[in-house]
Amino acid sequence: MTYENSLAFAQKLDQADLLRPFRDRFHIPRHNDREAIYLCGNSLGLQPKTARAAVEQELATWQNLGVEGWFELPEGAEQPWLRYHDTCKKALGDIVGATPAEVCPMNALTVNLHLLLTSFYRPTATKFKILTIKGDFPSDQYALETHVKQHGLQPSEVIIEIAPHPDDQLIHTTDIQNAIAEHADSLAVIWMSGLNYYTGQVYNMAAIAETARKHCVPVGFDLAHAIGNVPLRLHDWGVDFATWCSYKYLNGGPGAVSGVFVHEKHHEQALPRLAGWWGYREDRRFEMTPGFLPAPGADGWQISTPNILALSLHRVAISITAEAGIVALRQKSEKLTGYLEYILSPFTDIQILTPDDPNQRGCQLSLLVRKKGRELFTYLTEQGIIGDWREPDCIRLAPTPLYNTFEDVWRVGEALKGFL
Repeated sequence: MTYENSLAFAQKLDQADLLRPFRDRFHIPRHNDREAIYLCGNSLGLQPKTARAAVEQELATWQNLGVEGWFELPEGAEQPWLRYHDTCKKALGDIVGATPAEVCPMNALTVNLHLLLTSFYRPTATKFKILTIKGDFPSDQYALETHVKQHGLQPSEVIIEIAPHPDDQLIHTTDIQNAIAEHADSLAVIWMSGLNYYTGQVYNMAAIAETARKHCVPVGFDLAHAIGNVPLRLHDWGVDFATWCSYKYLNGGPGAVSGVFVHEKHHEQALPRLAGWWGYREDRRFEMTPGFLPAPGADGWQISTPNILALSLHRVAISITAEAGIVALRQKSEKLTGYLEYILSPFTDIQILTPDDPNQRGCQLSLLVRKKGRELFTYLTEQGIIGDWREPDCIRLAPTPLYNTFEDVWRVGEALKGFL
């Protein structure tokens, strides 16, 4: 697209935007009596206007039915609480490219990572190493270290980290593929982000999964910054397992319910797992007998009773993403992010760390501001432009297609003229 740096051009794009009505489904924070320019959906998405009614529906069920809410279908509800998570499965499957049986909303991201590593990190005398990327999100690093130590091994001897190139600070697909081939004989599992939280780089998950499968190494992805942001085809790609959070691009609320993906090829395997009552076969759960019999599919990785109030928020939020469709969201995202890149291009004090190739990025652009970066971030916040600061010199801005506009992006450039 050929862009223009003018308000009229931005408003013209907004008028032609087929996703424009979705903005009205969210509460936009206000700053100085006007709507803020909220570019922080990569950290916490905005509240759907249907969120309050969804919670109140379940509060009413609790009030009117008490414990019978688990089994009785109240007026206006789709499922009793016992099967409530099922109402999220189709939308989740559509969003991540999976069958409903391969996904399950549950727990929080790092909790799920521990559960999945218990099943998929099974070190032997010869295959005991973990391949990951250097500088991945800290929780992922801590979880990997924990499981290595649980097996009596040393993280420094087991965890292989692929470092970014010093010239562009990015990790190339070939680097990951070459590392898999080089260490295949000693690798027990591969675990990494699908989209880097700091740089905004999207990794070629399809190519990585194909290489891992060629060398018979299970591969899993942290999709915290990818889900609802970029197209995913986890089943078709042959990804073994994945988890994510839903409070960023899925707009599920602070600390919202996470979810897991486990490829169907693993559903009948007797994988080790941390078992809990809620993951037991539903048709026999209330027999209360010893000996764990997992529920079919990804549901068998559940451990505890689900938080119904949180699931109610999760359900209404992901239904919006599923309705908009990841294809349409991606098309708008590429234009929005491209426009932000164009608007930022005249400012020579700002270096865009995120790749300029649309296939290697989602909504987020990571800006390195080596001169007065923190002051610039504070200034933007004072102007009602809400982004995210990462030490030592990075501002992350994420124009999100569900609720951001081209005019939002244009106004970022106007604000920068007052500082740079």
